[in-house]
Amino acid sequence: MARKWTVRDIPSQRGKLAVITGANRGLGLEITTALACAGAHVVMAVRNQANAAAALKEIARQAPDTRVEIMTLDQADLASIQRFSGDFHTRFSHLDLLVNNASAILVHQSKTHDGFESHIGINHLGSFALTGLLLDRLTATKGARIVNTASTAHRLVKGIDLDDLQFERTPYKAMEAYGKSKLAALLFTAELDRRLRTAGLDTKAVAAHPGYSNTNPDKGGFLMRLATAIIAQPPAMGALPQLYAATAPDVAGGNYYGPAGIGEMRGYPAKVGCTPAAKDEAVAARLWDLSEKLTGVSFLDYADSLPR
Repeated sequence: MARKWTVRDIPSQRGKLAVITGANRGLGLEITTALACAGAHVVMAVRNQANAAAALKEIARQAPDTRVEIMTLDQADLASIQRFSGDFHTRFSHLDLLVNNASAILVHQSKTHDGFESHIGINHLGSFALTGLLLDRLTATKGARIVNTASTAHRLVKGIDLDDLQFERTPYKAMEAYGKSKLAALLFTAELDRRLRTAGLDTKAVAAHPGYSNTNPDKGGFLMRLATAIIAQPPAMGALPQLYAATAPDVAGGNYYGPAGIGEMRGYPAKVGCTPAAKDEAVAARLWDLSEKLTGVSFLDYADSLPR
């Protein structure tokens, strides 16, 4: 891995099709712009088309010769995810890259359209459902990749209570809910990678995190906003681990990437580690089964070669 890998190191993406969730702001916008500049055809999967249209104008200014388009996706609504999948299948027969970037970050206790706690519903279950629904297009494309977005916040929780994912019995704390949702993203990545490899497929499932990135400068109290202003790196740097995971030739399935600096808060992308809880295969398998039950999405419906 290059010591200071940047967007200039992204291989040509010409001829490739990418779907980026939450693509109209922050990390998603940086990822979309970088891939478009590298020649990819990018689908911005977003909830708010008006906000995305404004972002699209800026992308077109930087990458006027590439194809970037908007498709509606609300990751807090399983029906919206199903509609997105149906529209995508009507239009496209392949998919080279899916970046599950959309995230709920330290939100007040609330529920998704389907009644899931917002962090787990958007950050894991939404990504799980979308990945399952698009898996046939991914596995039909040579060398396709799935990039799930995790966080160092997964280190702040001891584990994930699969009997209380929705915080119905446990007192709600936003950081606890956020950290568990990002732990779920890592467990999902590891389990998906195991199943893809067992099936002999060359689709790669990887994870990445942005470190301490200044994508929500108004989030939190005064001290948190002050720390963000002083310590956090800009979104363009925070997006590099996801872009590395999405495009670098030496990326291996199941790997996890983040900033190489102290505490993984800042710096250029590098392979990073995770907590033992994120490697628990038994918990990952149980989470997978529970996620299928909650979302109604069985991966076997979309890729018959994947084993249970």
